[in-house]
Amino acid sequence: MSMNEKLALFGGEPAVQTDDQEMFRWPIITGDDEAAALDVLRKGSMSGTDVTLQFENEFAAWLKLDYALAFNTGTAAIHAAMYGCGIGVGDEIICPSLTYWASALQVFSLGGTPVFADVEADTLNIDPADIEHRITERTKAIIVVHYIGYPADMDRIMEIARRHNLRVIEDVSHAQGGLYKGRKLGTIGDVGAMSLMTGKSFAIGEGGILVTGDRSIYERAVAFGHYERFGANIVSAELKPLAGLPLGGYKYRMHQISSAVGRVQLKHYERRIAEIDKAMNYFWDQLEDVPGIRAHRPPGGSGCTMGGWYSPHGFYISEQLEGLSITRFCEALQAEGAAGCYPGCNLPLHLHPVFHEADIYRHGQPTRIANSARDVRLEAGSLDVTENVIVRVFAIPWFKHYRTDIIDEYVRAFRKVTANYKELLAQDAGNPARMGQWNLSAPVADRR
Repeated sequence: MSMNEKLALFGGEPAVQTDDQEMFRWPIITGDDEAAALDVLRKGSMSGTDVTLQFENEFAAWLKLDYALAFNTGTAAIHAAMYGCGIGVGDEIICPSLTYWASALQVFSLGGTPVFADVEADTLNIDPADIEHRITERTKAIIVVHYIGYPADMDRIMEIARRHNLRVIEDVSHAQGGLYKGRKLGTIGDVGAMSLMTGKSFAIGEGGILVTGDRSIYERAVAFGHYERFGANIVSAELKPLAGLPLGGYKYRMHQISSAVGRVQLKHYERRIAEIDKAMNYFWDQLEDVPGIRAHRPPGGSGCTMGGWYSPHGFYISEQLEGLSITRFCEALQAEGAAGCYPGCNLPLHLHPVFHEADIYRHGQPTRIANSARDVRLEAGSLDVTENVIVRVFAIPWFKHYRTDIIDEYVRAFRKVTANYKELLAQDAGNPARMGQWNLSAPVADRR
């Protein structure tokens, strides 16, 4: 294909010709998943714990940790991780602003508040250099999000946390199975928690899981959301006198159909994400010399991997294409058949109304500051990288199989658009005033 061919946006032939839905279908469900789910249904054990306990033991063994605790959602797992770390009234947690609200909002129900930090421009993860000056005597924990699969700088974060006697909660919802310098994500901080819902890399239908090597954190999490399991086996001195009491009052257990599917998915997960990794790296390798775009992935030889490449994105460098807007660039890619390519990512949480104005629990003032000794709210312009990332990143296809014939069609689409970018400049209306969404879902018209 000549890169001088007419762009599809102007009536040319689209670069992507193959419509292979299996290339993008996820999760991969086989007869084994179906049989496991049906077995739970036929036994009527949907609300039991026997299958869930097996899943927890296998998940913990996979991560080489002592404890795993399954939840009905990742939001619940993170909530319990906060409680497990002892976060309560008046406490602060430091969290990246570039994430989904479920990384932090639950702390309101514990009487705490999030303090948002900026992210690194190259990784999109919380910037260790922006953490330390936000620590006060009220800070209890750091929430680390391995954003869209890229491992955060855990060495620096852990050093800061240990020096200030802070807990580290890893939100691994975007990066299950990923590695940081050869170590599994979720095993480096004090506790890991993650979503396992259908859209994630480790997808079991709906659910979440907490993992830790700390018995105290594990037992507090059990007491918080698994009251039926909070009994005589508790050994923590602070909890033993309260054994049997529903401390959190939450019913957070995982539905056993999800547990059953999770057990099957775990057997295949390493192999499947290795194939995704091979496919996604192949895609980016073919585009390394293309101006205007750059891969969002760890450098080779770093011992870091993307862990399933959840919601993969790339960087857009407008100045290399004479200022072509990311909106126009993605419009041209979509016309070429790359339907999953759209601008932006999560909008900054520190500017979300729920973290500014909402009086959720009728305190008579915004919940964000109701239990705080100071006003921790941030205005526009406070976090430079986070607030400007929206025009620097775009979603790319999430290939589930190493099919170079199909991947090459998408590579051609990117090469064709960048080679003919001058034609796009003529009718470039620029970026709209508002871009992006609070979550990572594609705009409705662009969903694959």
